[in-house]
Amino acid sequence: MIRFLLERLLQAALLLLVVAFLAFVMFRFAGDPVAQMVSIDTTMEDRTALREALGLNDPLPTQFAQFVMRALHGDFGLSYQLGRPVAALLADRLPASIELSLIAFGLALLVGIPMGVYAGLKPESWLSRAFLIFSLAGISLPTFFIGIMLILIFGVELGAFPTFGRGDTVDLGWWTTGLLTPSGWHSIILPACTLGLFQMTFIMRLVRAEILEVMRSDYIKFARARGISKTRIHYGHALKNTLVPVMTIAGLQLGSIIAFGIVTESVFQWPGIGLLFIQAISTVDIPVMSAYLLLVALIFVSINLLVDLLYFLVDPRLRMSSK
Repeated sequence: MIRFLLERLLQAALLLLVVAFLAFVMFRFAGDPVAQMVSIDTTMEDRTALREALGLNDPLPTQFAQFVMRALHGDFGLSYQLGRPVAALLADRLPASIELSLIAFGLALLVGIPMGVYAGLKPESWLSRAFLIFSLAGISLPTFFIGIMLILIFGVELGAFPTFGRGDTVDLGWWTTGLLTPSGWHSIILPACTLGLFQMTFIMRLVRAEILEVMRSDYIKFARARGISKTRIHYGHALKNTLVPVMTIAGLQLGSIIAFGIVTESVFQWPGIGLLFIQAISTVDIPVMSAYLLLVALIFVSINLLVDLLYFLVDPRLRMSSK
């Protein structure tokens, strides 16, 4: 177990270092940050002094080493546009993105798994076929189109939900939440449905495929021959073995929800890190873009590491192979 954990930690550290290098190299040449920070009337001497203060005249290896050392201490520099520490900007926006992602992920699990189980156990029923048609629509339609249609139907025509913003929030010190206010719950429904629809249909189709495969296995046939009840076979044997690979995929989907909620946050003007990243791209705010990529990589690596550990604990074959 310890060796397994150390190997995964080493792989995670190397991956984060590669992502840091790519973020540094890509966005170091994305534009001249000094031109974005000063006005037309700024003299050349002031521009040179600003470049020197930002460390843009240092050699690239020196800049990268300084970038990594500052990132390890949680210091990503100052935003070129807002003039605030990037770490503070991310800390202000991260709670909104985390809450939206967790609600969307929970919705995807609570709806997608039962739909997949039903579609796998009763593949010929009309409801299962309806689930498959719904899943095709959820996978095929782009996220921005789903969001716009939900806004048009439930926000504009029916007036049932807000079309933008987070609603009222409660300050809990280092965390701000909208889940403790009615308007916060009211505001999160449409963006959570938009963000979680693809994940829900994906999980539903995955669970259905795993159920169909498990139900054809020999141990299920043996359990039927022994006279074990259908309920115990379906939920005690088939579902238990189905959720092992589903757990792995679902963990990675949580990372993708957090990382790629940019479109949803843009459509609903949700004040999260995705919207901050879009705004940083439009203004060539390099520190914000670099910090966002590192944060996304850290989220993916952490969730992947957690899933690997859970998979190691759940699957006895991995424990036997490690021994």
